[in-house]
Amino acid sequence: MRKLFLIGMLFSLFHFVNQLEAKENMNPLKEKEEKLVAIAMYTARGEMPELKNALAAGLDAGLTVNEIKEVLVQLYAYCGFPRSLNALGCFMTLLNERKDRGVQDAAGKLPGPLPEGKSVDFGTANQTELCGARVKGALFEFAPAIDEYLKAHLFGDIFGRDNLDWRTRELATIAALAAMDGVESQLASHIAIGKHNGVTDAQIDWILGNVKSNTLSPFPRGDENTAYAKYFIGKSYLAPLTKDKRLHVPVSNVTFEPSCRNNWHRHTGGQLLIAVGGAGFYQERGKKARKLLPGDVVEIPPDVDHWHGAAPDQWFSHLAIECNPETNKNTWLEPVSDADYARAASGK
Repeated sequence: MRKLFLIGMLFSLFHFVNQLEAKENMNPLKEKEEKLVAIAMYTARGEMPELKNALAAGLDAGLTVNEIKEVLVQLYAYCGFPRSLNALGCFMTLLNERKDRGVQDAAGKLPGPLPEGKSVDFGTANQTELCGARVKGALFEFAPAIDEYLKAHLFGDIFGRDNLDWRTRELATIAALAAMDGVESQLASHIAIGKHNGVTDAQIDWILGNVKSNTLSPFPRGDENTAYAKYFIGKSYLAPLTKDKRLHVPVSNVTFEPSCRNNWHRHTGGQLLIAVGGAGFYQERGKKARKLLPGDVVEIPPDVDHWHGAAPDQWFSHLAIECNPETNKNTWLEPVSDADYARAASGK
């Protein structure tokens, strides 16, 4: 009996360690870093209810009050004073509510004094060390004032504060920029800076994937679409939006990671697709693939073989509306080959 007990204990321990390793491999960030990414993402998006939840989760995970303040202040340089001020107001309200409930959140370290001398000088040194080389270019010659503001204020006054290390600051910056549209160049620059300061490729991929998939459209991403995973190449997510069966109009938000697509398939009752985020493709058998962007509508006739999915370098989300649901049946066919997908993505 003693041997059986010991074997059982060892098996349980082995299973527990495997679970921890699996969780770690799935998310390369530490828990506090993951919460910080969510805080930066919702600050940049200006989504206050979600931000409040993320702030509470960050405090519960061990982020200090001053660490969170530091991130929210820094982000004004990337998403503007209005978003930063709103986030700080949200945080102040949350702290007061928690205090009224008897929750004592750790204050954390305050920044020490800035280096002696002019902020433009030690800011230039910080920027050079952060980036691994002196930053210069035609844009800064065209508008020298912005170059001075970046060096003196962002990299001097802000990045010179020592209660948050540069790697952590870059995690927040990458998350914020990934949550915003039209800042791809700046995001690419900060990804390079993040790597130079210790952020790994796996961590960057995790941040981009989670930020992009969670901020892709106004609709929820939902859970991983495991029930239909065998009919997809890549990972997808499913969020049913209608629940009242009396309406007889099933509508779901389907989200695809980059390069993910479903198999060829057809519906006996047809289907409607409405693109709501990112970029993707739709193709009918024997026809050229059509690129889909937010606002595009696809009317799929009954019994037409087709597939749809994401672009190679972008997440994609669409609403799927089932037509004639009482009699509509779906038939799954063969996977979309890599060659066919590559032709669709190239526009051929």
